[in-house]
Amino acid sequence: MTARDPALTALAQGWSALALLHGRIETHVERALQAGHDLSVREYSLLDVLSRQHDGEGGHLQMKQVADAVVLSQSATTRLVTRLEDRGLLERYLCPTDRRGIYTNVTETGLKLLAQARPTNDDALREALDEAAKNPDLAPLVRAVESLHATAPA
Repeated sequence: MTARDPALTALAQGWSALALLHGRIETHVERALQAGHDLSVREYSLLDVLSRQHDGEGGHLQMKQVADAVVLSQSATTRLVTRLEDRGLLERYLCPTDRRGIYTNVTETGLKLLAQARPTNDDALREALDEAAKNPDLAPLVRAVESLHATAPA
């Protein structure tokens, strides 16, 4: 294989298109969430992930699982949790069965903010995807994202 290998060039172009789509979506959603709710995309994502926890077996996430879900390092996730805790949107407490474990839950205030922000997030995402679909290089990626939604369990 050489640097001019058509398969590698196509792969690089595909990766560039994916990065472009991600960047456009994230920027659009970020602006909407900041303007409407004083939330970043990462903050919204963290609240969303943590709001899905439950008290059943395996229902609470460890910090590494949370970090993976919001695509941040563990240290960045911890800083983000602290910021949201300082705003009264999250709370931490000791695991009742393992005092070494610490859980993080969304407070009532956090749940209210998340409920208010969810339509903003969804609308901004739809707008960004609709705009990207007009670009012939991005349209196949938009269709792929939309097909993931169509096959997801309800």
